[in-house]
Amino acid sequence: MPHIVTDHVIVQGMRIAYGVHGAGEPVVLLHGTPSASLIWRNVMPRLVEAGYQVHVFDLLGYGHSERPWDPAVDTSISGQVPILEGMLAHWGLDSVHLVAHDFGGGIAQRFAVFFPERLRSLTLIDTVSFDSYPSPRTREQMAAGLDTLTRMPDAEHRAHFRDWLLGAVYHQERFASETLETYLGLISGPIGQASLFQHQIAHYDPKHTLEVAPRLAELATIPVQILWGENDAWQQVDWAHKLHAAIPGSVLHLIPECGHFAMEDQPDAISRLIGRFLTERGAEFTRGEKLQ
Repeated sequence: MPHIVTDHVIVQGMRIAYGVHGAGEPVVLLHGTPSASLIWRNVMPRLVEAGYQVHVFDLLGYGHSERPWDPAVDTSISGQVPILEGMLAHWGLDSVHLVAHDFGGGIAQRFAVFFPERLRSLTLIDTVSFDSYPSPRTREQMAAGLDTLTRMPDAEHRAHFRDWLLGAVYHQERFASETLETYLGLISGPIGQASLFQHQIAHYDPKHTLEVAPRLAELATIPVQILWGENDAWQQVDWAHKLHAAIPGSVLHLIPECGHFAMEDQPDAISRLIGRFLTERGAEFTRGEKLQ
């Protein structure tokens, strides 16, 4: 499976894998957990064709970016915000269209609240918010301690998380035949398995989104779009409505036959909705027109 990160840069002393594609207004795509920039592979080309320059990177502790040896390295939602800032500095971007999924949506919410002047628009896709995460099952595992799971035999680990990942999509057979094993490979093996628990699951803490939740209404000053899979079993659609209500002027689209990994289930619909929003609402903001 081809990846869309092609280069590397040191940010905050850590190696980050990234890619820049196309030319035009800058769009930054943030992935979530337990995925990587790979999830944008069918969306990125469509945005490039629409005339945008698309910037992607793997979060610290994810994908092809550095998996820190020290588990104390902060790879939480809050800890990833300086990584995003560093990438924008590396790319020389003062303001961007930001599109974020899942855990990346938590990063985007914090960035938008603290740096609204740097966003031309914000699109949130099946994102964590408020205290929507972790799931009750994951909370139990975290409370019991993650060390045991870190040492689980590889075959057992892969079987467990293969089933877990299948729950992220509506079109399971297609996902299983095309991409599942690539995702699974990123969170398995001697590096991936430990990193999954130390740098991803260990940081499933709603404090990072609850802290900014009271300020979400401030995002009314920028165009905000919310996209959600109607069949999302990981972040149920009730959270989409709550987020929509918290951000005045935001636009909400529910996508049928679509699970949590929306870009896997419905890449055409996601690409179309992002492109249309950037063209219409993003252009209004760029011209300084009052948003309705």
